[in-house]
Amino acid sequence: MRQSLIILFTVLGILLNAQNFKTKRGVISLDGVHVAKISNKSNVYTFMDLKETPIYTIEFIDKSIVDSVRDSYIKVNRIYNQDKTLELDYSSPSAFSGEEKSAVYTSIKDFKIIDNRGINIKNLDELFKNAPKRKFDSKTKDAYTTKSKIDKLNITVNNVGEILSNGVPVGYFANLPVSFGSDDTISEKTFVDIEIYDAKSKLIGRYITTTKQLKTAGGKSFTIYREMSGRASILKFPTYKALAERMAIMDPSFIKVQDKVIVGEVTKDGVEK
Repeated sequence: MRQSLIILFTVLGILLNAQNFKTKRGVISLDGVHVAKISNKSNVYTFMDLKETPIYTIEFIDKSIVDSVRDSYIKVNRIYNQDKTLELDYSSPSAFSGEEKSAVYTSIKDFKIIDNRGINIKNLDELFKNAPKRKFDSKTKDAYTTKSKIDKLNITVNNVGEILSNGVPVGYFANLPVSFGSDDTISEKTFVDIEIYDAKSKLIGRYITTTKQLKTAGGKSFTIYREMSGRASILKFPTYKALAERMAIMDPSFIKVQDKVIVGEVTKDGVEK
């Protein structure tokens, strides 16, 4: 019983100590003692010593990867040695903590670069020498894999509905709405499906404007741009480029990345070289 109580109070002590900080009017206090200062501008938080000498910054990033998957992380920079920037995960005291509180909490709890003596330069330098790797869940990993494939394809759609990959025509859209050309998003809910063909005029799939569903000729389906709320809100209507990109992922035979440029036989004066 006594051992259990000791463990309980030890755990509670650690938790309370990890959160025993305050930030008021730009001054960071730890256990009631002023240890550092902080200022912010456009999601970038600058940490200073008590003499207001800037030491490092934390910038909050929240970006869309593909579809409704987003990635939130921080960039850490040293003021005195900007040879590299770290991209790291961060933590918060609670789900309702703002960015400033999360930046301070992460500096104290995770990085240990703020302690009761101020900003610990040694620990800050150690962080840059041995930066922890980011932790991704399976959904985020899959999203980055998909984005990598899409980036390699470098898909564009020209003003006549032709689909190009790295500048080479690979297919085209048919049954385009009247708004095509003046707007690159599909906002009209017509009852005619927008069809996608490859360069040999083979039907690859279609986009149903009323349900925002993209369907391959083989039967796969995907709902484009599900609406979300808050900071994760995304475009209500998809672009033609987004349709072509998603179709390329759903049907790998539609567009294939070539490792090298393939050209025909070279001839000169009718003689094959």
